[in-house]
Amino acid sequence: MPRLDVLLWGASSSTGKVIAAYLAKHYGTTGAIRWALGGRSRERVEAVRDGLPNAAGLPLIIGDGQDAAFLDGMVRQAKVVISTVGPYMRYGAPLVTACARHGVDYVDLTGEVLFMRAMIDEHHALARRTGARIVHACGFDSVPSDLGVLLLQAAAAKRFQAPCVRAKLFVLKLSGGLGGGTAATLIDQGARMADPVARQIIADPYALDPDRRGIEREGLASLAAHFDEDLGEWVGPFVMAGVNTRVVRRSNALLGYPYGRDFRYAEGVACGRGVRGRALAGLDAAGLKAAMLALGVAPARQLVSRLLPPPGKGPSAAVMARGHFTLEVVGATAAAGKLRVRIVGQSDPGHGETAKMVVEAALCLAADDAGKAGGGGMLTPASAMGMPLVERLRKAGMTFEVLG
Repeated sequence: MPRLDVLLWGASSSTGKVIAAYLAKHYGTTGAIRWALGGRSRERVEAVRDGLPNAAGLPLIIGDGQDAAFLDGMVRQAKVVISTVGPYMRYGAPLVTACARHGVDYVDLTGEVLFMRAMIDEHHALARRTGARIVHACGFDSVPSDLGVLLLQAAAAKRFQAPCVRAKLFVLKLSGGLGGGTAATLIDQGARMADPVARQIIADPYALDPDRRGIEREGLASLAAHFDEDLGEWVGPFVMAGVNTRVVRRSNALLGYPYGRDFRYAEGVACGRGVRGRALAGLDAAGLKAAMLALGVAPARQLVSRLLPPPGKGPSAAVMARGHFTLEVVGATAAAGKLRVRIVGQSDPGHGETAKMVVEAALCLAADDAGKAGGGGMLTPASAMGMPLVERLRKAGMTFEVLG
């Protein structure tokens, strides 16, 4: 029997510190939930523990996250491992391997399509055999999108007895700070785009689907500003759409296509109406294109890296306190029945709300709220935890609301 419910690996990262604080505040350090902090630097992990209330007895696990023997022994101590060690493509694979090998559940915060595709190819079959539920993208990438669509489809099945054949997520409000880990991931992903195979994976809307044969391709979501008739506003591209849309499509496939095999999904940023909305959407599109070009060119990437926060450094407490987001998923059935779902978070998306999402996801697995009927494998938030995770997040203060 594992002695820990949850092991937080990478506790001294900027997001790891926020996750540790969330666990301590909401679940205590000596209560029914047994958890520990882990990382490679004892000094840094001890500093995280010292900053938590009444945490002197909180267990620490210190070692080399690239050492397979150490990781094998570590993961067997926990029901669920939370990993914050991005860029995951650079640092994350050995821990996923250990969890898949030993049947230990795992959640992380990755938004790296290349990493998820590699882990699916290497470990899905093994995780199915051992029962390990490996769930990527359990933060702002991609819980709101994945669970928002799941809730939309559940409401459509109840009201219309049919799925929504198309859905779009719109960012209505978004405020937060960029952490050093996210910045490092952006730089790393930009460098990897020099590889033509990596570019091909990134360009595939169904890059994370379990079987991409015979799928009718849909083009990449346009990076151009456009007027959306469903929303009634000008819309610009959403920087996180590239991962969120692929996670949602994988959920549909893993769940047995309850959204339909012809389901279409896209995401964008609501910019408003009229001339001002058109201008804002145009600026959004131009800014994202410029950023993508800069990250793809080595000299520009080096310059950008000097302007971004370094690894381990997160936004200030004041910035995180002002953070929030409001998202809306709009869907339509084949018979033109329409529904909307609103998702609201009341703190910084990439830190405060992400900590909430990944901890509740880990505890959902540890408590086996959703059951293991689907078995193990490389899963998604919707396919691994589904509505039990929605209910946990509602109780934790997030809004998931069907508007009609």
